[in-house]
Amino acid sequence: ARKYKTPIDILGFAFEFLEFTEIERVPSAPEDGCYIYGLFAEGCRFDLKHGRLEDSRPGEMFTDAPVIYFNPTENYIPDPYDYSMPVYKTTLRAGTLSTTGHSTNFIIYIDVPTKHKPEYWTLNGAALICAMNN
Repeated sequence: ARKYKTPIDILGFAFEFLEFTEIERVPSAPEDGCYIYGLFAEGCRFDLKHGRLEDSRPGEMFTDAPVIYFNPTENYIPDPYDYSMPVYKTTLRAGTLSTTGHSTNFIIYIDVPTKHKPEYWTLNGAALICAMNN
């Protein structure tokens, strides 16, 4: 927002899913936005080649999420066919209800392409997790 003198309240994030999970494969920092890595997918897996969600393989509880590019975008409007995937701090997904109405364990929604309706992933409990509970 500061770089382009854009009001922060008109910015949102568009998301790009890279074809790999290792941050070392990113050639350089982006001009705008940032890359994040190290998330785990629960209740689904990523098809790295096509950049979309797929069903988990049998016996697979968690998988590595790809490197995700957070691209700040003016007046971002999500694709209604994408799944607004919640990102949580831990696998517990529970926390104290904050004044925003979200759990204190909740971080953000990331819009993810899918060939299924978004409701399919909600029923599967698909989410991204920052840290595994031990």
